[in-house]
Amino acid sequence: ADGFEEIEAIGTLAILSRGGVEVDVYSLLDKDATGRFGVTCTNLKPFSTMTMDDYEAIIIPGGPEWKALEASQEVQNWLKAFNEAGKYVCAICAGPTILGRAGFLKGKNYTCFTSMNDDFGGTYHQQYVVKDGNIITGCSAAASIDFGFAILEAVAGKEAADKTKAEIYYNYK
Repeated sequence: ADGFEEIEAIGTLAILSRGGVEVDVYSLLDKDATGRFGVTCTNLKPFSTMTMDDYEAIIIPGGPEWKALEASQEVQNWLKAFNEAGKYVCAICAGPTILGRAGFLKGKNYTCFTSMNDDFGGTYHQQYVVKDGNIITGCSAAASIDFGFAILEAVAGKEAADKTKAEIYYNYK
């Protein structure tokens, strides 16, 4: 939706794509979406056409658009379906707030943008990325690369993640 955090969406997409994962980007608006800082993503797939069988994970970026995503019953239904199927439900920055308010973080370890943390019934960790079962959360725009690698390792394996890290000089010394 309009207002997404560009680095969280595009950075995650880039890490996954570099790691050989096919990524589709959907628009809740069923049209182009413009990020928080004016970058417009085009050729997005209409959210209304998404099918769960084609995917191992659903990823929610942060940014002011989180309110539109949370208000969408269609988004809520997809998050529930992915979670119940044991597929990865991933969210970063403001995105985990959607998961928390929907009850997905109860009894889970998680992170999110610190000022948006609420009593979600789980255990909040002030760190870049937290993975607990099929839930992967990231804390902020600064965590985008680590968030992308956590998802890449989950869906494509440690070898793919390590190979991609080496290719981009991640942890370059």
